[in-house]
Parts: sequence; C-alpha cells; structure tokens
Amino acid sequence: MSERQIHNVSNGEYTVEVVTQGSGPLILCIHGWPELWSSWRHQMDHFSDRYTVAALNVRGYGGSSNPADIAAYTLIELASDAAAVIDELGDGSAIVIGHDWGAPIAWNTARLHPDKVSAVCGMSVPYLPVGPDNSLDMWRSVYTEQNKFFYQVYFDDNRGGAEAELGADTAKSLRMIYYSASGDGSEARLVSDKPADAKMLDGLVDPDPFPAWASQDDIQVVADGIDQGGWHGPLNRYRAQPLDASGLGQMPDGNLRQPASFIGGEVDPVRSFMEGVDIFDFAPAACDDFRGTTIVPGAGHWVQQEAPAETNAALEGFLETL
Repeated sequence: MSERQIHNVSNGEYTVEVVTQGSGPLILCIHGWPELWSSWRHQMDHFSDRYTVAALNVRGYGGSSNPADIAAYTLIELASDAAAVIDELGDGSAIVIGHDWGAPIAWNTARLHPDKVSAVCGMSVPYLPVGPDNSLDMWRSVYTEQNKFFYQVYFDDNRGGAEAELGADTAKSLRMIYYSASGDGSEARLVSDKPADAKMLDGLVDPDPFPAWASQDDIQVVADGIDQGGWHGPLNRYRAQPLDASGLGQMPDGNLRQPASFIGGEVDPVRSFMEGVDIFDFAPAACDDFRGTTIVPGAGHWVQQEAPAETNAALEGFLETL
C-alpha cells in the first residue's frame, strides 16, 4: 500500500488541501457534508495501485481556505477549486467522484470545466442541473409550512446558532449526524417529524458503540478537521444555494456529455426528502452518456464508508466502461 502525501494547491487567493495516494491517471474524490478527505480512505487504498487517487478538503474544511463570505461557497467557486487541483495534479484531466455535496461539486466541475473531466460519478446525490429558483425557498414551502423541521432551512435561518450547536462538541455532533443518516440509524432519522423550531441535534442518537464502519479515530479526524476552521464554511455551502440559482441557474444547457454513473445507498434518507418522489430515479435524466445506477443494499447515506467493498465494485464496473 503506497504512502499518502499532502499537497496545497493554489486557486487565486484560496488554497485547497489535497491528500494523494498511488500513481497513474488521476481520480479526484470530493467529500460532502460534514466530512473530510478521509471519507475516501477505502477508495484510496483500493485504487492507488493503478491511479493517483486525490481526496481534497473542500473549501471550509481542514487545511483548505475557509473564508467567511457565503459567496465563496457557490458551486461555481467550489468547482473552480476542483479544476485547479486537476490542473496541478492530473496533467489537466481527471475522473471525478463526489459524495453528498461533493456530488454536485463533481457534477458541476464536469459541466463548467468539461475539458478537465473525462468521466464523473456521483454518490448519494444525483445530477440535477441547478435552476433559476431558490431551492431553500422550495424546502421552506415543503417543510416549514407543515411546521416540520428541515436541516437546510435551520442552517439558513440560524446563522451563528447552528455553528454554536454543532461546534459545542463536534465529535458528538458528527456521531449523531452520521448515525441518523446511516443504514443503522432507523430509530433516529435525519429527516423526521420534529417541529420546525427544533434544533439540528434534537431527537438524534449518540450511539454507544458507534457502528463498525467508522472508528472513534475516524470520527475524530473529521472533528479535528472541522474544528480547525469552524463550522461556518461547511454550513455556508447550504446558505449559498440562492447564489447558485442566480448564477449557475441562469446558464443554458445543463446536460453533461461525459460518461457518468451514480451510486446510492438503499436506505439513504435523501431518497425521502420529498414525499412520493425518489430522487435517485432522476440520476440519468441530464446525463447524455449515463452508464448506470448502483443501489447498495442496506447502506445509508455514507455509502462509500458503510459499504466500501460494494462501492468499490461499482466504481470498478464504471471504470471498466471507459
């Protein structure tokens, strides 16, 4: 198993921290909320015998820049970070894989920098081209008008308060969030019927012991990385969605041309965000060269950590089509 190396890649005034393993063509992995490069540890170990596997810390996390301005966290901005990493480490081209918020970053890197992305795979969030409507307003209409809590609305309405709640004990917050969206956390789901004025962690469970797919050390690595810059960067990604609508949402022709695939967990709560709609069904809709969806049985939202063997097998299948 090859050693891991840390790189700092410049993108204008910002710096992107990247961990690499292996040698060969570049696979760029982009984590989601609230994670770190280490969420790709199993994929780095598996693919580093044939590829340079690079896992970046998204802007706002770990040693990457963490500006205070919400406008620094739009998908256009974050895709430009990914493009800078590809230029620096991939000789101008890469296969890009993203999970959770990392999936929209990956998808939109393929859209906005098509010459730099040879193929793209998203996990847990399928590709839906950003439109001109503010998605936070849509979630308010779906949840708040029914007096139901939705975490994205809470993050936007409680600027500073959400940071204080989650940052009071970051490791505990991570355990509760991870468990609630995992295949193990059926008794305390991330999306529930708690009232709109609840807080993020209300009703969630801090499991003891935590499921075997993440050790105490695994979680502490992420906690330390988030505490390094604070929670404002990770939360500002949600708050930037109206700016996505007014910027990216005004651009024509959102379809992707590159080979694309999608991987999701069978019991991922993202599938039930909107009653009566399985968002995973939309995976092929805006991908002109879609090469398949893999649904991993029993896995929740953190699919590449909960089920690394199955996820790696799905990625292998996708790579073999290229």
